[in-house]
Amino acid sequence: MRLAELSERSGVSTATIKYYLREGLLPPGRRVNATTAEYDEEHLRRLRLVRALIQVGGIPVAKAREVLSHVDDESLGRTIRLGAALWALPQDPEPDEEDPDVVAARAEVDRLLESLGWETSREMASLSPVHRSLVVAVATLRRLGYPWDAELMEPYARQMHQVASRQLDFMETYDTLKEQVEVAVASAVLFEPVLSALHRLAQEEESARRYGIE
Repeated sequence: MRLAELSERSGVSTATIKYYLREGLLPPGRRVNATTAEYDEEHLRRLRLVRALIQVGGIPVAKAREVLSHVDDESLGRTIRLGAALWALPQDPEPDEEDPDVVAARAEVDRLLESLGWETSREMASLSPVHRSLVVAVATLRRLGYPWDAELMEPYARQMHQVASRQLDFMETYDTLKEQVEVAVASAVLFEPVLSALHRLAQEEESARRYGIE
């Protein structure tokens, strides 16, 4: 397809597509002549991912480029490639390790992972920005007077493991590894708000069942 058709099918203006091409967010099309290039379904799929990252996720262009470089890195195995792409997404800053709430939160998170038997998460704890985000969240809860410990978090973690399994099942319906990693990255940006909204709807429903609507 030509640039105009790519724009029409994606809903992205030609000027924006050209900007994404210049910034290396979108691979160049197949050159037809000096002024014309052809684009395919892979370009359309990538364009949708770029829009998800930048327009929905609010991720800066430079950070989006970093995420996409991991998506495209065929030298990495599936797990590392997926992890590198997800870790490149914006994360929480490093917590203050001298903060007593951070120390206590880290101990509870470590105890949780041990109880769950999540060995990979334990081994990668010092590197994982996701682990850091959980520590920061638990520390904040403690600071505000809501001391969530490993026992309280465990049933939630087990349910989220089921959610993660379903997400990977969906990811595996795509043919290529690149497509699968793209779907995982898009899900991290687009699907988490769905989970949050479903959680709130479930709270509303359960509250009404328990206490009625007054």
